[in-house]
Amino acid sequence: MVNMWSTVLKKFEKHPAQQKVIKILFERGFQVNDEGKVTSGSIEIPHTQLAKEAGVDRRVVDATTDTILTDELLTNIFQNVKSIPFLRDVAPSLGLGVIIITPEDAANIGILSNVSKVISDHGLSIRQAVSDDPHFNNEAKLTIITDSKIPGELVSDILNLQGVKGVSIY
Repeated sequence: MVNMWSTVLKKFEKHPAQQKVIKILFERGFQVNDEGKVTSGSIEIPHTQLAKEAGVDRRVVDATTDTILTDELLTNIFQNVKSIPFLRDVAPSLGLGVIIITPEDAANIGILSNVSKVISDHGLSIRQAVSDDPHFNNEAKLTIITDSKIPGELVSDILNLQGVKGVSIY
């Protein structure tokens, strides 16, 4: 991911405003169709709305989508990226458990594997696991949605794992 993201940003190194647009497109899972329109599935997102969110002029969004369509790597990324429903905030209403793990270093290998093993050992099933990308988020966290509420002893066991700095539950 580091190489891919660095490669993408390098294509916009002379255009920091376009970098802002690229980050929003990628973070939200928005696509750019063949006509240069920004979409979420088949829903079109107005360039003026994206510009407002990024704090740039609409023409910057237009230029960004034009650049995407003239570059094979960017076209492949932004025509295929997808957004997913994130259950964190609705999980308690659905009777699901939420564990948010703060790693010591989000780039370390094995955190998800170790946490999922502990969860499985407690007899819980993972419904969703979403990890923030440390290249987008300085405070990257791992959020896991389980099929039922989180028992207290599970929190203690996760806190004892190497690389885990903190745990919160909903």
